[in-house]
Amino acid sequence: MKSERILIKGNEAVAYAAIEAGCKCFFGYPITPQNEIPELLSKLMPENGGEFVQAESEVGAANMLLGAGACGVRAMTSTSGPGIDLMQEAISYMVGSQIPCVIVNMSRGGPGLGSIDASQADYYQATRGGAHGAGRTFVLAPSTCQECYDMVQEAFDIAFRYRTPVLVLGDAITGQIKEPVLCHPPVHVPDDKAGSWCLQGMGDRAPRLLKSVYLDDGALASHNELLEAKYKAMQADPRAECLDTDDAELVVAAFGSIGRIARSAVQLARASGHRVGLFRPQTLFPFPARELERLAAEGKRFLVIEQNAGQMVDDVRLAIRHHADADFFGVMPGIFVDADDLLTPILNCMRDAQ
Repeated sequence: MKSERILIKGNEAVAYAAIEAGCKCFFGYPITPQNEIPELLSKLMPENGGEFVQAESEVGAANMLLGAGACGVRAMTSTSGPGIDLMQEAISYMVGSQIPCVIVNMSRGGPGLGSIDASQADYYQATRGGAHGAGRTFVLAPSTCQECYDMVQEAFDIAFRYRTPVLVLGDAITGQIKEPVLCHPPVHVPDDKAGSWCLQGMGDRAPRLLKSVYLDDGALASHNELLEAKYKAMQADPRAECLDTDDAELVVAAFGSIGRIARSAVQLARASGHRVGLFRPQTLFPFPARELERLAAEGKRFLVIEQNAGQMVDDVRLAIRHHADADFFGVMPGIFVDADDLLTPILNCMRDAQ
């Protein structure tokens, strides 16, 4: 396709990006607030030579994803927090078997079914691996419809580069908000190199085996060392948006939808003469800790704002622990805030520092 700018929801941006990234299989089960993704892909996927399957459950969808990924196919699913719960066993198997895929979580309030309101309480689940066995997934955190598009395209490249599931963590705001999006072909030409490991029929070559069970003496330890080396290699790819952090006395750290609202609050504080900056992680794993540590070494204070009771704040405090601490302001899932609501804790934190 040629590049064009269209007005779409974040969920729709995910669907268009998946098609442009070469996704050929989508397996999913409906749950709000992400239903526009499978709805649109049910039309786009067959039109573009792909397969769309509404599975009988999230469990079925995740295991179909495993099968497609094992064959070297660019495949994706999307769901919300309760669906991610049901997919965790298959995600662990894909991590252990080194099978690439893309998983989109437009999270909702919880625990349990909670509500369809925005929530960032899935941060621990996403960044700590979620499933058993200490496996990790690469995690991207969009805050705009454009980032939903760009990050989903990139997620497929990352998945095949590291042979790993990649999680795109959004929420009801990023999924349902509507903004202009520049739709464009992939920046990089895919070079999946899946032919060296995927299951496509043996033919004249030696058989291949993708597995996550290792019973021989020392085999599991060796496999986990290989996975740990992969996670360390991912540390070369962290990224974050830094806004007005160079001269900031206070740095506000926030991700996703709260990150975009915090950006507006920081700009309001700046307009009032306060030296405030924004640090917005765009990758949650790997977490951009080194940039935060650099800012802390310069003597800056930190305020973490999240729509939960405090999760990313742990990673911020770990990153800056040798130089500073971080204050925290939490917005409970189910409450919608605007920039003025976040300006108050920012100014209070500035006053406390004086």
